[in-house]
Amino acid sequence: MGTKKIRVGVLFGGKSAEHEVSLQSAENVTDAIDIRKYEAVLIKIEKDGAWNRNVIDLSSKHPFHEVDVVFPILHGPFGEDGTVQGLLKLAGVPFVGSSVLGSAVGMDKDVMKRLLRDAGIPIGKFLVFKDPSEIDFEKVSGTLGLPFFVKPANLGSSVGVSKVKDATSFEKAITDAFQYDTKILIEEFIEGREIECAVLGNDVPIASGVGEIIPHQEFYSYDAKYIDADGAALEIPAKISDETRERARELATQTFKALSCEGLGRVDIFLKKDGTLLVNEINTMPGFTKISMYPKLWEASGISYTDLIDRLILLAIERFQREQKLKTSH
Repeated sequence: MGTKKIRVGVLFGGKSAEHEVSLQSAENVTDAIDIRKYEAVLIKIEKDGAWNRNVIDLSSKHPFHEVDVVFPILHGPFGEDGTVQGLLKLAGVPFVGSSVLGSAVGMDKDVMKRLLRDAGIPIGKFLVFKDPSEIDFEKVSGTLGLPFFVKPANLGSSVGVSKVKDATSFEKAITDAFQYDTKILIEEFIEGREIECAVLGNDVPIASGVGEIIPHQEFYSYDAKYIDADGAALEIPAKISDETRERARELATQTFKALSCEGLGRVDIFLKKDGTLLVNEINTMPGFTKISMYPKLWEASGISYTDLIDRLILLAIERFQREQKLKTSH
């Protein structure tokens, strides 16, 4: 008799502007998972938030009773922000990626940047607003200079992000960002190259090599990331000095640890002309699509797509087993 396969609940879709990205990522993971070790069980969350009952029987104990571990390939709010992670913790199921705190912090760009600043990690200048009536173009441009970026505080994949060059485009940018969140960020424009580093691990994370995003559009937009295959070029490895590469890798693992992340994360960094590195953000559930940077960086670092999925599942189980040993009463 062969060893029983580990049943992996691939949780995808979600009530988010990044729903379609999640579908692509889930398809890629299911195609690449090692079928000798794992059996994939698809669990879809529709765009309206309804769980797909055809995929799994939701009438028993909880939606995850049939699986051994969950891979929540959900991007954006209601997926990558700690909400699903909290549900999985309550259900007592191991899951891939950061837990509640790391996920929530990684999603909220305001809190993330304040924690990075506190940890002494270099970041760009930013302002935060919750009330559109408090935002004054002259004051913002006086503090941050022009152009600057306006973005929702809790959304990834460049959804609702605008580059503002003058007062004319300012109001529309503010309105757009507030459609997606109740809190928005306005960040200084950093002239520089966009480099990225993938991180893998729990307490002792490792960093991949460094890649570079070379946008063919004005900035690395949603379309450039997921729809237009020619929207940006991914250069792996990035053409940078060994010294810069090592500093970027070190910054990536420092960021991962400072933000209480686990499992996986992709750290996005700006490299200025003078060699200065500034951390832009972390993505705690980066895209797993065919043109995504995270799996490509590991592939270039010697870890295949299938092996990467395997490692992430094992990291999830390892963390769960460690947490199970903690006392829950005294």
